[in-house]
Amino acid sequence: LRAALRDGSTRCRQRDFAAAAAKFSTALELCSNGFALEDPLKSSPDDISRLASWIESKLVICYLKLGQPGLALHHSHRSIIQNPSHFCNHLRQAACFRCLHRYSEAARSAMVAQCLYVLAEGAAPDTSDLLQLYWQAMTQEALSGEVSFSVLYTPFEKEDKADKIKEANKTFAEKHPDYVQHIFTDPHGIHLLPEKAESHPGQQYLLTLGFRNKEIGKTVEKFVTQKLPVFPGQKITSSPSTEEEAETFWQNTGKRIMAAMAFIGSSKIKDERGPCARAIEQFHHASLLSHLQREEEQAQVMAQAMAELATVPYLQRVSQEDDKLLQSLMADAVDILAGRRGERVWTKIQKV
Repeated sequence: LRAALRDGSTRCRQRDFAAAAAKFSTALELCSNGFALEDPLKSSPDDISRLASWIESKLVICYLKLGQPGLALHHSHRSIIQNPSHFCNHLRQAACFRCLHRYSEAARSAMVAQCLYVLAEGAAPDTSDLLQLYWQAMTQEALSGEVSFSVLYTPFEKEDKADKIKEANKTFAEKHPDYVQHIFTDPHGIHLLPEKAESHPGQQYLLTLGFRNKEIGKTVEKFVTQKLPVFPGQKITSSPSTEEEAETFWQNTGKRIMAAMAFIGSSKIKDERGPCARAIEQFHHASLLSHLQREEEQAQVMAQAMAELATVPYLQRVSQEDDKLLQSLMADAVDILAGRRGERVWTKIQKV
C-alpha cells in the first residue's frame, strides 16, 4: 500500500496522471481490504475511511487533469462519504460539477465547503473569502445560463414571514415582468448568500422564483412546499407507462424542474422540511433515471445522495428520529447501488 501511494504521488508530480490514477486505484483496492495500517487487525474504521477518502481525492484530481470530470465526480462523492467533514472534499466536488457545467450544484458544494471551513474554525480569512467568491461565481454562472426562471433574494430578519413573502412576490413581479406566469417564495428554509461576514453578519434571505411556464412553476412550488418531497415524475415511475412517455416527460419537464430544484439548494443549508429532504429529492430523481434505464446516471445520483446524507450531521443538529431516517436511507442507497431488491424505508416513502 505504501509503495502504491508513493508511486502515485511521484507520478502526480511528474504530471503523468494516467499512471498516477492506476497506482491510486491499486492503493484504494488494498485499503478496502483493510490494509490501512501496518497490522490489518489493528486498523480502525476511521483510519481506513480517512485514508480511503484521501486516495479518492487524489483520483478526483487525476481524472480532472485527464479531462474526465464525470469519473472525477464519482470519486468526489466517494471521498465525501468517507470523510464528509473535510471542506476540501466538497470543494473538489464543486470543481467536478463546474467542469460538467452543472453550476447550481457546484454552487451548493462551494457553499457547504465554506460552511464546513468556518465551522472547523478555519484560521485564514483569505481562504473563507476565496470560497465565498467561488460560490458566488457559480451562482452567477447558473443564473446567466438559465432561461426558464429568474430569482429574487429579499433580506429577512424576524418579521412576519407571511407578510414578507407577499411583499417579495409583489416586488419580483415588478422587477421581472417576463417571469410572472407563476411566482412563489420558498417558505421552507432561510437562504444564505456568499457575502463577507463583516459587511453582512449572519444576513438571511427569502428566495422568490418566477417562471415563464406556469405548469413548471406550479410543479416546482408543490415539490418544495410539501413536507415530504414528491418528484413530479413519480406517477410515471410507479405506473406501467412506456419508456418513451418517461423520456418525453424528462426532456420537456423533468430537466427544467431539476434545474430549479438544484438552484434552490445552492443557497440553503437548513431545510425546515427536515435534514433528509434534499436526499429524498435525489432518491426520486434516481427512481426516474432507473425507469429510463439510465443505470450509470442513476448510480451517480445515488452516490450524490449518500454524500449529501453523510454531510448532514456536520452542518446541523439532527434529532433522534431524523437520524434514524438518515441511517435507513443511507443503507437503502447502498442496497440500490448493489442491485439488491426488497422492502426498505425508501419503498415505504414512495408508497406514502
